[in-house]
Amino acid sequence: MLNIDDPAKIDNTPAIWRLGFRPFFLGGAILAALYIPLWLMGWFTPQYSLFSTEFWTNVVPLWWHPHEMLFGFAMAIVCGFLLTAVQAWTNQPTITGRALMVTFGCWLIARLMLLLPMNIPLVLPAIFDSLFLGLSAYALWRCIYPVKQWRNIGFPIMLIVALLVNLASYYALSERDFSLSTQLWQGMIWWFAMVITIVGGRVIPFFTAMKIKQPKPDPINALENTLIFVMGLLFVQAISHWLPKGVEQILLAVAGILHLLRVARWQAHKTLKEPMLWSLHISYLSLPLTLLLMAINIDNEYAYRTLLHLFAIGGIASLCLSMISRVSLGHTSRNIYQGPNMTLAFLSVPLAAVLRAGMPLLMPEYTQVWLWAAGACWFIGFGSFVWFYAPILMRPRLDGRPG
Repeated sequence: MLNIDDPAKIDNTPAIWRLGFRPFFLGGAILAALYIPLWLMGWFTPQYSLFSTEFWTNVVPLWWHPHEMLFGFAMAIVCGFLLTAVQAWTNQPTITGRALMVTFGCWLIARLMLLLPMNIPLVLPAIFDSLFLGLSAYALWRCIYPVKQWRNIGFPIMLIVALLVNLASYYALSERDFSLSTQLWQGMIWWFAMVITIVGGRVIPFFTAMKIKQPKPDPINALENTLIFVMGLLFVQAISHWLPKGVEQILLAVAGILHLLRVARWQAHKTLKEPMLWSLHISYLSLPLTLLLMAINIDNEYAYRTLLHLFAIGGIASLCLSMISRVSLGHTSRNIYQGPNMTLAFLSVPLAAVLRAGMPLLMPEYTQVWLWAAGACWFIGFGSFVWFYAPILMRPRLDGRPG
């Protein structure tokens, strides 16, 4: 393989623009840390909210919150990871410098436009959101296609699918069709579940095997392919509702059981002394638990939708936090297992998932208390990352190499 780094070449690019994980991990974490407290204030204490009446008139709160958590926070982390990992996968140079600045700028402008206290045309943030996802997909394609690495060709395709779903979400907002937007949000949760199924299935057993110094379990192709197929069906079902509810229940149960069988082979019990590892396993475990609980509660609409937060927070957000902590250390040439102490943060986000998704079902009379408590745990998790990792992400690698 060719070496894409030239140690003799001096890189004058500011550190934050040297590789995709830097701006997107930091930007996504800042957004996460701020937006949940702002959302709770806007919803429960509007008299103290930073959001104006004009803001809520143009961008409806029940649309803004899930949209920004999925296409703002989580999508930033996914794109930052993919734009970084694709270089290692293909040995091809990924975007840096101005190209990365433009891509991140499109993401940031879309976020800011959705906060403006004025009635701007929704087509404007939709354009910048689409540019962000389109440029990210093209950057992945430019690395993957020249080396014909078809194993990873699905990632740019998935980003284009996300782009189309995002455009549909803006259409739903413009038409005030919140039934459609709800279907799109649920579909995107399963979209992220597919990403976690693919990427998590590769990295979690690999990281675990390396640390415990035991062979990585070989993937069972039939299990892996069936999982991806079933998760894809759940994505389509969430958006289209073309299958009967009984069939959806079977898909949820099958997916949950298959994920449990998969994770049972990863030797999670041997990672209990290492937060960088057990945090990955706990996050992934929330996926099969959510699937099985949703299958059980298929006829309880409130429980069904509330349980989506169990995976959205305990799976997507928690795994994002664990992965960005690990990747940020590894790609700045630091020891992955000797970085900032994130144990409290890694515990806080799964706890937020239980408080947000579980406690309102068990003790609904205290729902507001559970939501505020979940928000506090969420802030501890992502606030800790911003506090500890902002200096790391904004400084060059310790070994002086690019990236």
